[in-house]
Amino acid sequence: RQSCHRPAGPRPSPEPGSGGLPEGVEYIPTRKKGKNPMKPVGVAWYSLYAHTRLGYLFYQRQVKKARERYPHGHSAPQPCLFPGVKILPIPVLSNNYSYLIIDTGSAQAAVIDPSDPLAVQAAIEEEGVMLEAIFCTHKHWDHSGGNTALRQQHSSCKVYGSTLDAIPELTNPLADREKVSVGCLTFEALATPGHTVGHMVYVLDGGPFGGPPCLFSGDLLFLAGCGELFEGSPETMLASLDVAVGLGEDTLLWPGHEYALECLTFASLLELDNPALEQKLRWATQQRQEKRSTCPSTLGEEQTYNPFLRTHRPELQAVLGLRRSGGEHPDAFRARVLKEVRRRKDLYKAT
Repeated sequence: RQSCHRPAGPRPSPEPGSGGLPEGVEYIPTRKKGKNPMKPVGVAWYSLYAHTRLGYLFYQRQVKKARERYPHGHSAPQPCLFPGVKILPIPVLSNNYSYLIIDTGSAQAAVIDPSDPLAVQAAIEEEGVMLEAIFCTHKHWDHSGGNTALRQQHSSCKVYGSTLDAIPELTNPLADREKVSVGCLTFEALATPGHTVGHMVYVLDGGPFGGPPCLFSGDLLFLAGCGELFEGSPETMLASLDVAVGLGEDTLLWPGHEYALECLTFASLLELDNPALEQKLRWATQQRQEKRSTCPSTLGEEQTYNPFLRTHRPELQAVLGLRRSGGEHPDAFRARVLKEVRRRKDLYKAT
């Protein structure tokens, strides 16, 4: 029987000018910046997308168009390797990422948010692994649309997620802080409502492999951004973001979308004198010019330039023209700051 004990060697430190990532973490070249399929969203449209068959038909159209436009995927994936574990980003649709996480010792694997089942199945076959688990962050079709087809091909595969979201093929509902093992991999599910009521993120414990924790954030947190508040309040989203930040600065952030340039450009309009933000924007611009991905980043990095993680910063509060009222709880004030940043970001996207 395979042993899950692996000596945890020293973690590599970030190289200067490398975006703050550990040595050996590669970037994923991309072909072209994709469009956000939820961009022109309104209340009625969102209800149709999330709750009716029309949403599924729209998703199928997305998949068809993306396969035609990007027959080999919108990015050339580059795996991230630690001793005993492999993280393979899978480019799907026009800007989504699924992730295949492999226990290389047992060839058992889990996938995060399998948007396009053909792309995920191709990766499974190329890697020669057994799909044991699907971890779904939330119900939106661009994250859950491949569940049914993959379950048909891998009958023993379990589908994990929250019962609060209508996740297709859900077999194993998860509670907040519940842990799941796949081979020697251990994932912890964290309830992070806000984008949807049942949104969850998944944290891979990198300790046994000598690596940092890995946060697969779905639509909670992006590089320099956060998900839209479709089914939650600013207070709810703030609490969920605080959960993510609590994982530690060295945690690698693997988001569900490639939104970095848009989010960083918006952030630069709020903080005109933020050296970390300026440096990251220059770096991301170069990455995108070279058709490379901008993920992963680290949570430590994100706290230096992501406005949704900087609601406590006086300089951001001042730019927004917000002051804490007498007797107002600090978190209530931070929620007001987040609400205003989100409002401005939504207007920015609409222009």
